[in-house]
Amino acid sequence: MTRILGVLLAIVTTSFISLPAAAGIADISNRDAVSGLKQALTDGSAAAVKVLGAENGYFNNAKVKIPLPPSLQKIEGMMRMMGMKRQADELVLSMNRAAEAAAPEAKQLLVDAVKKMSVQDAKGVLTGGDTAATDYFKRTTHDQLAQRFLPIIKKATDRVGLAQQYNSLAGQGSQFGLIDKDDATIEGYVTSKALDGLYLMIAEQEKSFRQNPVGAASSIVKKVFGALR
Repeated sequence: MTRILGVLLAIVTTSFISLPAAAGIADISNRDAVSGLKQALTDGSAAAVKVLGAENGYFNNAKVKIPLPPSLQKIEGMMRMMGMKRQADELVLSMNRAAEAAAPEAKQLLVDAVKKMSVQDAKGVLTGGDTAATDYFKRTTHDQLAQRFLPIIKKATDRVGLAQQYNSLAGQGSQFGLIDKDDATIEGYVTSKALDGLYLMIAEQEKSFRQNPVGAASSIVKKVFGALR
């Protein structure tokens, strides 16, 4: 009984785990459980960052592609009719390129968040739902990532004329409550959407590990998540 995982105790006692799976869990040490979880999170977050940080990582992925801000979407058709199709397309491309340029900044912060994970955090992730690890990342990295993403995205979008025009008009609109504060600048809007896309991709990686641990690259990940199935 001394080898039963303290980290996974709640899983063992829950009705969602079958008896064979529970027996498998009991054969894993505490150290292996935490190590396997951390390796899975490190691998998954690195994979998400690599995909998004490549050229077209955002732009060619319908799940995370960043569209025009809502206020511009409302008049997008009119803009195109008025001969501003090129400017609108240029802005969309620049927003997504900016997100792709910022994405690699996430890798180290995500790795640090994994290293700092406590046993209680690990237990919450292992006993949580399909995106419990992603939720942990959001809670521990969102604000720092936003700070790192923002200047990179601003530098990229500042070169686009329509972005500057938007910032001027949106800034005024936000003062009167006509535009959401998060959308008051292009760089703020893109930063928010870029982070949404990052956490979405991390969530997909997490679900993959949980649903198909055999497909994981690391043997310790296979061992821990295989025992949970």
